[in-house]
Amino acid sequence: MESKDDDVTPHKNVADKPKGPNDPEDQEIGEGGVESYSGGGRETTVEVDGDFIRWSASTEIGDFIRDAARAKEFEVEIEGSPATIKVAVPSFNDRTFYLRQRLRRMASQIKDMASLKSECDKAAYQTGQRYAMGGCGLLVGYWYLVYRLTFETDLGWDVMEPVTYLVGLSTLIGGYMWFLYHNREVSYRSAMNLTISKRQSRLYEQRGFDLPKWESLIEEANAIRKEIKAVASEYDVQWDETADEKHPAVVKALRDERRNNKKSSKKKDDDDDDDKDED
Repeated sequence: MESKDDDVTPHKNVADKPKGPNDPEDQEIGEGGVESYSGGGRETTVEVDGDFIRWSASTEIGDFIRDAARAKEFEVEIEGSPATIKVAVPSFNDRTFYLRQRLRRMASQIKDMASLKSECDKAAYQTGQRYAMGGCGLLVGYWYLVYRLTFETDLGWDVMEPVTYLVGLSTLIGGYMWFLYHNREVSYRSAMNLTISKRQSRLYEQRGFDLPKWESLIEEANAIRKEIKAVASEYDVQWDETADEKHPAVVKALRDERRNNKKSSKKKDDDDDDDKDED
């Protein structure tokens, strides 16, 4: 196989040139299928007619494709045939054209939905913060009430001590039962996430945000992005995904989904390791 640049000089006809003892055609094929010539390829310092590269039989197809893609075409010489076969190699942009078009269309839809989702998420987060501040206010109010009843009334500590004990114990039991009912870890973060997620669901429904469609678009866009990245790796090129994803909100949405998937996979692997250790 031979690979040729776009701007190389035409291949010289070997028949018009007197053959010498050092001509490549008169040399024997060396070890590994490499013809006995300079072997420098594109980096050779020796002048070679036509700027061709002769590939070793041990060359991996991925390396060949990467170099042939830069040249955009290569020629195949068949032993005993007077003519060569020219093969055009699609560039990275050619090969991923339709994939990138689909990604751009999806990015446009994600961008339109991202603004509405951001508004709903922000409102839900503010609601969760208000609930947290309200709970803090209740605790401060309870402390003040106990203080007034204990030290500024005739009830005194003898009455208020069992009252505060029973109230605290009842709150602890009630909170624990609430976490068990909702199947959540006993933590402030779990309570906040549950409150925010419920508020998000209501806001999505009220404002007409289609959550299943959003999740489908994000999942498919990430799948296309992964496929384009794989092709870019084959061609050994750097793909600027922001040029096709178009908007920072789209880039952020796709990145957040990938990060969440990685966390879920890591947590699942940790759980599997724990199960194996128990066995």
